[in-house]
Amino acid sequence: MTNRTVRVTGAIVALVAFATVASAQNNPRKQENWVPTWGTAQQVIRTPAPPPAGRGAVPAASAPAANAPASATPATVAPPASAPAPAPSAPAAAQQAGPGRGGPPFRVTTLANQTVRMILRTSIGGHRVRVKLSNAFGSTAVVIGSAHIAKRATDSATVAGSDRALTFGGQRSFTMMPGVVVVSDPVDLDVLPLGDMAVSLYLPSDTGMPTTHATALHTTYVSTDGDFSSQSEFPLAGTTQQYYWLASVEVAATLEASAIVTFGDSITDGARSTPDTNNSWPALLAARLAANKATANIAVVNEGIGGNRLLTDAAGLAGVSALARLDRDAFSHPGVKWLMILEGINDIGTLGAANPPSEPVTKEDLIWVLQQVIDRAHAHGIKVAGCTLTPYEGAGYARETGEAIRAAVNQWIRTSGAFDAVVDFEAATRDPNNPKRFKPEFDPGDHLHPNDAGYKAMADAVDLAIFKSKK
Repeated sequence: MTNRTVRVTGAIVALVAFATVASAQNNPRKQENWVPTWGTAQQVIRTPAPPPAGRGAVPAASAPAANAPASATPATVAPPASAPAPAPSAPAAAQQAGPGRGGPPFRVTTLANQTVRMILRTSIGGHRVRVKLSNAFGSTAVVIGSAHIAKRATDSATVAGSDRALTFGGQRSFTMMPGVVVVSDPVDLDVLPLGDMAVSLYLPSDTGMPTTHATALHTTYVSTDGDFSSQSEFPLAGTTQQYYWLASVEVAATLEASAIVTFGDSITDGARSTPDTNNSWPALLAARLAANKATANIAVVNEGIGGNRLLTDAAGLAGVSALARLDRDAFSHPGVKWLMILEGINDIGTLGAANPPSEPVTKEDLIWVLQQVIDRAHAHGIKVAGCTLTPYEGAGYARETGEAIRAAVNQWIRTSGAFDAVVDFEAATRDPNNPKRFKPEFDPGDHLHPNDAGYKAMADAVDLAIFKSKK
């Protein structure tokens, strides 16, 4: 090769490199790193027909099962009936949070010519934002008349000047067909870490039964007739503590930002924590990460579902099994680097104890599912932290055979080496005088879920150093 050829080739390479850098500088959005700052699981069920009377009852604070028929009239919300006490073998989903502030609690059966405003807590910040909506278990098409996102001030009010109209393919109104998941066009908005955001949806026509997350632990505001999605405040028909069609909120974050998905049942969902205070263990973990400079760019996405199981689908709104929802609720999120799994206590407590009895679960069954989760996560380049199952003696479905399985599964989590990290939630919450039970100061009375102090102990038990590893 001649010197001239070398000089020309070098010049071409330099020009290409310069053009690439210039293109990136002129189009910084090409390098945007979209990471979910918040997310929740849609409680998809597969029941083809309503269950026999007396099975799968839904508490008043929860939405009805997905297969329940929509109201024949566009009745917006129905006053709650008296909630029956959970049966001894009831799954964790039966333990629901109390009513929200700002109006009477309502049970949404359909929405028509109404606005819902849902409050969420971010984990990391960003300069642009987009919203993911899901009609995952809807049986009818849902018309979204308008959608907005804003910073939340207090109660249902939003911060002046922060409201942004969301579009979907450039359109403010669109129709979500059954089973569809959609992501909005991005909008410019400075999203703060650990800040409250409000997502408002106007539903102009009868929606039928909404796709729901039943334990939002934040107040959702339901309007009287009209589109109030762009207004700071609106007249209330009532409040709930559920999310409707809202799957996640993503931010354009720093290139180093990533996400942790916390995956599990009602203990991850935050059951028995105080509503509107962000005291679930994933929320408290997000606060710890944000306060640490080395981990401040790591988001937390809570994909817990009350009553959920590893091995089999559960009744009512407890959703399909962990293996059935893993792709949708964990792997579909962008930027996920870690999966924390805390699940199996409902398998132990409910399988074999149902009426009529189902096949009993074994430790080998649960270990096999956990290994499946590990293998599938690793195939996506995601590391997995195994979390030991917390004590449950005294819970309605506790029994000695189940305790033996819980102990064996925890021993495998701690010693097998199958996980990339281990978080010992049992050690953080057990009573030293009776390790099969929660510490008395962590037990709200149901002996199954921690209270706020117990959730804090769980969040504090997570070694943040495991998420700093570059390996």
